Amino acid sequence: MAHSSALEISPHPQALDTLENPVPSRRQPQDPFATPHGSPPVSRPASTTQLQLPPPRRYFHSRRIKKGAVERPWLDRKDPREKWVTIIPLIGIFIGLVITGVLVWDGLRSVVNHEYCPVLIEDFSNGLNSAIWTKEAEVGGFGNGQFEETTITDENVFIKDGALWIRPTVQDANVIMNNKTVTDLLKQKTCSSILWSNCVIHTNLTNGTIVNPVKSGRINTKKGASIKFGRIEVEARLPAGDWMWPAIWMLPVTDTYGPWPQSGEIDIMESRGNNYTYGQGGNNIMSSTLHWGPNPANDGWWRNNVKRAALHTTYAKGFHTFGLEWSEKYIFTYVDNRLLQVMYTLFGKPFWQKGRFPLSDSNGTRLENPWSLTGKSNTPFDQAFYLILNVAIGGTNGWFEDGKSGKPWVDSSPTARYDFWNARSQWQPTWDDGGEMIVKSVKMWQQKGYNGCDSQAKQL
Repeated sequence: MAHSSALEISPHPQALDTLENPVPSRRQPQDPFATPHGSPPVSRPASTTQLQLPPPRRYFHSRRIKKGAVERPWLDRKDPREKWVTIIPLIGIFIGLVITGVLVWDGLRSVVNHEYCPVLIEDFSNGLNSAIWTKEAEVGGFGNGQFEETTITDENVFIKDGALWIRPTVQDANVIMNNKTVTDLLKQKTCSSILWSNCVIHTNLTNGTIVNPVKSGRINTKKGASIKFGRIEVEARLPAGDWMWPAIWMLPVTDTYGPWPQSGEIDIMESRGNNYTYGQGGNNIMSSTLHWGPNPANDGWWRNNVKRAALHTTYAKGFHTFGLEWSEKYIFTYVDNRLLQVMYTLFGKPFWQKGRFPLSDSNGTRLENPWSLTGKSNTPFDQAFYLILNVAIGGTNGWFEDGKSGKPWVDSSPTARYDFWNARSQWQPTWDDGGEMIVKSVKMWQQKGYNGCDSQAKQL
């Protein structure tokens, strides 16, 4: 048998496995912060010629058209009609200014500045002049079912701190609740009325009739000052107190056209003493109106009644001027100045036409025009009127509406006064602070051409 010259050794299986899967050698762990293998040294010099910089950026590329690069043929040939685009608006503006100027001129030209003669300039510095002013004493309610007795004493009308005060007061409970109480102004010879019912009243608790539960004041200038066309200004602070009814108003000196309202009534100011929460408007509201008609059931007052609210206050917080301007052609009232008009009535057509009254009354009586013979459109407001200042209390004519705002009586009830008295714990405390009308001054002027006012008249 023959032998090879070279020794062939077969590898062991485990050795092959070791070669395919070598066992890792035991080495020191690498520093994670060391410079990676193959990275060049930080400070290795390099040639600047090898640095490739990016090209510079172009921040803005202008696309503006160069002058003269675009043709503008419209400049070579102009349309003659284009000028009217400017001319026509200018003409319109000019015409508008002319029309505005004419209207302003005509308005100013139409404003009548009458000349007047002073009739009464009263500041009460010398007290209440009895030659001018008259205190009225009545218990009958003055046609409105008012609850007060007006007195001629200084309890209710007096001068204080250089001003006129009209202050309502509550009647003595012993007088109210005594069946023997009788108020007889005829016996006292102080009654201002010729009617017995306006001068005498008594208490009868059985049927709920009582004498007037409160007292107040009412004064007028009938004896000493009246005007037929002219101006009036009264500077006053209105009262604050539930169910008070202050008024500055006028009545005719003579009932030329018949009993009220045939001869007219001018209400410069009426208000209510209740606060601003009162439904019909409290002392934050005043109103003006005219009364006129063939009888009380057909009174046209509502056709010219206007209200004005006080601005961010009430008329009981400070003094305000309540004014009237009255001429042959118009009548208007105002607050504080003539620009703040309240009621304006133009005497453009007769009051009979303005009233649109029915042919007959509710009972079938034919209604007659009491002003038909004058031929004037301002009748019945073409006669002399005098001024009245008063603070009424309550009433049964609807000035305080039934069933609203806690009204403690019903107008149609025969015990309205008694019901009002029984609720005094509600309304009497509201009279404690500001429960009076204070009048600083009263001014009356007569328009030139009437009642002897001629050459001495001047513009105000």
